[in-house]
Amino acid sequence: MFGRKAKEMPAANDALPGRSEAVEVPPAHFVNGNPLEGPFADGLEVAVFGMGCFWGAERRFWQMDGVFTTSAGYAGGATPNPSYEEVCSGMTGHAEVVQVVYDPSIVSYDELLKVFWETHDPTQGYRQGNDIGTQYRSTIYTTTDGQHDQAKRSQDVYQSVLTDQGFGDITTEIAPLEEYYFAEDYHQQYLGKNPHGYDCHANTGIAYPGLG
Repeated sequence: MFGRKAKEMPAANDALPGRSEAVEVPPAHFVNGNPLEGPFADGLEVAVFGMGCFWGAERRFWQMDGVFTTSAGYAGGATPNPSYEEVCSGMTGHAEVVQVVYDPSIVSYDELLKVFWETHDPTQGYRQGNDIGTQYRSTIYTTTDGQHDQAKRSQDVYQSVLTDQGFGDITTEIAPLEEYYFAEDYHQQYLGKNPHGYDCHANTGIAYPGLG
């Protein structure tokens, strides 16, 4: 999962051109058998998180009760339908992200945020551990105004926790989702297919107390 060690985002007019054709999306989630691609049933909501390598991040969410489906993908950049190699070049502006489709009557957005904050280091900028590059940045891409408000408030809450424990400033990008692109088939549910594969997402031990 090591790509070009890009240290800055490309300007939109410098980004790779991409393509008009989307990748073929697998018909079903490898672990739970549900569709990866919508339209989804009424009542389900969509959240998108970037927290470094998407392999381990995706597994953290598909293991949660109330999560209908997950997928690995790319968001936050300028290149349409990018390939993994293009994202790793640092010239698309995209982050590796996980799309989470969930039932809010079973699992709340704040519970998803708890997993997000507690299983990666949101203070590292364009990296996550040994994975260095803009594609590994910490991101929350929101799909509703309510999500955006909760994400911003959760950042303030978690920053207070980190500050009290002597850690630095959160660098997480929080923005409305503009476009989500599915990653290639071999990335989908990678750790379901390869249980002993690369996973950098352990619990940090720094608890997120929630929004109350």
